Amino acid sequence: MDGDEKKMLEDTFELAQDNNKMLKHIRNSQRWASLMRVIYWAIIIAASVGSYYFIQPYITEAQKIMKDSGTALDKVKSVFPQ
Repeated sequence: MDGDEKKMLEDTFELAQDNNKMLKHIRNSQRWASLMRVIYWAIIIAASVGSYYFIQPYITEAQKIMKDSGTALDKVKSVFPQ
């Protein structure tokens, strides 16, 4: 192997090492992005469930009021037939 071939081989080896470093960095970034995406959706889902848990008594009370108002309306209709 003469000097030019050896230089080309060394340059190729250095490029391969640089590429390997860049690829490892890219893969690491992808892993972090995936983890952040999972955490993001976990927060969204937890906030939704928490909101429902917090608002659920108000929803139940509103349903009760609607049911009672329907019953009261039926009583009024029975008192004043058409």
